[in-house]
Amino acid sequence: MTDSPNPSAQPAAGSASAASAFEDQMKLAEAFFAPFAGTGAAAFTPDDIARWTEVGTRLQALWMQYQAEQLSRPETLSAVFDSSRWMGLASSWYRQMPLAQAQQQQALWDEGFRLWQQVLAQYAPGADGGTEGQAGPQLPRQDRRFADGRWRAHPAFALIHQTYLFLAERVAQMVEQMDGLTPQQKDQLRFTTRTITDAASPANFPLTNPVVLERTLETRGENLVRGMEHLLADLRRGQLTHTDSGAFKLGENIANTPGKVVHETPLYQLIQYTPTTDEVLETPLVIFPPWINRFYILDLNAKKSFVRWTLDQGVSVFMVSWKSADASMAEIVWDDYIRAQIEAIDVVRQRLEVPAVHTIGYCVAGTTLAATLSLLHSRGEADKVASATFFTAQVDFGKAGDLLNFIDDQQLSTIETLSTDGYLDGRYMAAAFNLLRGTDLIWNYVVNNYLLGEDYPAFDLLHWNGDVTNLPAKWHRQYLRDLYRDNKLVQPGALTIDGEAIDLGQVRTPTYVQAGKEDHIAPAESVWKITEHFNGPLRFVLAGSGHIAGVVNPPSSGKYQYWTNDQSPATLEAFREGASEHKGSWWPDWIEWLRGQAPATVAATGRRVPGGAGDQVIEDAPGRYVMAR
Repeated sequence: MTDSPNPSAQPAAGSASAASAFEDQMKLAEAFFAPFAGTGAAAFTPDDIARWTEVGTRLQALWMQYQAEQLSRPETLSAVFDSSRWMGLASSWYRQMPLAQAQQQQALWDEGFRLWQQVLAQYAPGADGGTEGQAGPQLPRQDRRFADGRWRAHPAFALIHQTYLFLAERVAQMVEQMDGLTPQQKDQLRFTTRTITDAASPANFPLTNPVVLERTLETRGENLVRGMEHLLADLRRGQLTHTDSGAFKLGENIANTPGKVVHETPLYQLIQYTPTTDEVLETPLVIFPPWINRFYILDLNAKKSFVRWTLDQGVSVFMVSWKSADASMAEIVWDDYIRAQIEAIDVVRQRLEVPAVHTIGYCVAGTTLAATLSLLHSRGEADKVASATFFTAQVDFGKAGDLLNFIDDQQLSTIETLSTDGYLDGRYMAAAFNLLRGTDLIWNYVVNNYLLGEDYPAFDLLHWNGDVTNLPAKWHRQYLRDLYRDNKLVQPGALTIDGEAIDLGQVRTPTYVQAGKEDHIAPAESVWKITEHFNGPLRFVLAGSGHIAGVVNPPSSGKYQYWTNDQSPATLEAFREGASEHKGSWWPDWIEWLRGQAPATVAATGRRVPGGAGDQVIEDAPGRYVMAR
């Protein structure tokens, strides 16, 4: 087998100047891809050049088509992808940092030069670069974004990613050393710094990512074409794609636990699920999911469904499905969601002819449930609720984590400008939540789906995560201002609902509180504070993982763990110090606790089975509201 011809060594047709230009291009290309000479890539041929020209033409055509679409429909442009906003953020950040100081620049240069010497020494002729039992260069900084061996196989890419990690580390240290900032200002600067340095990773750019370069050679640029198609599809919909949305259909292979919609208002539908046991607890359960997302996070599929598992434990389960906001909900405020929770409780009590219900409030709906309980206590109606369970819900926002970085007067004003027709487009909230874990929820997908051109996986949880809901603008502003910024919910009498002062200290309802050890949306330190405001019997459980996986963790998965402490600790630190660790899911602990609150059972007959003889229902679960976009 003969070697492929080397065009750089052969004269091209045409003039001498054209031949010289062609040779220069080929030499440049070969030098650029020299690190991949050992991957099996042959020298470039004229056919290769034609192929790359074709790829470039296709990329240009895709982009020009998108540009033409946007010029013809400027209303489709999403502020989430407005480059001026992000450039303004970067400019503001740079002005606050001491990077322009000559002394700081000299220190960075000196230390950076020593780092380069240290890295290059590992690639010197005769240098092993490894330790006993561990071959290859041992670089000073490690990061999972650069775990692939190709980042260490060539000194150029080792220098690139090691220099980046060094600079990111030093910039983060500068933030910690800055004086004259309030704690909130420092937190915001810390968050902005992490956001910018995450975005600046060499992994996110095709020419500095050896994995992408190798894939580009292997596919002869097809990965870039597929990646451009993915990018433009996301720009058109104004949202980053995480999964193959066509793989799931509500009511068929997701949110498919059998049940009926038994009650409906302009704000929510109430679903009653079909029992799976002959006997059920007399006291039914009403679940209030957050309206920031769809309810079916608790009913993903048969194996992961909290709803189905709870039915199998002999519980009558009702679920509220909130309507995604539209212009008709422009006047909706927090009071309306509290009234809706009380109404749903009363509907279930009347439907099943029971004096009380168990309740669950997840995230923002848990915060609302706390206010609902206070209001019921003020009215002398606390006995309508036999117990309250809180999934990763905050009532005291003093330590609410990274979301506080979006809450100041300037950002509240910005959010107001984004709220048109009386509601906030759910894509803005999705972008904000993605920023909280930018490496995992943004840049990981940029690399895999835009640069490597990989197809999206069929992942139910990520499908739910991208199934956004719009939020009533008035409620959203009120919630951010009164709770996140001013922390009024824990100030007795600072908030009123229907003329009744809210005081969480009145709440004596038996309570189960679940927090996520790694929750970045509702940090465990923040969730814990509910124990400092309620005055009834309370059980606190710290679950492994975060805001979603820490909740949706069925026993059959055998994943994670949870911690309990029966010694009545006064702080979360004391809870952790004296906690007992239990392997697996916390769900069995919860169901045992729930049965202990009201152990009586009844036959699962009559209206315990929705849609039976004489029972008028509205439609099959999961209902229309969850399908509205």
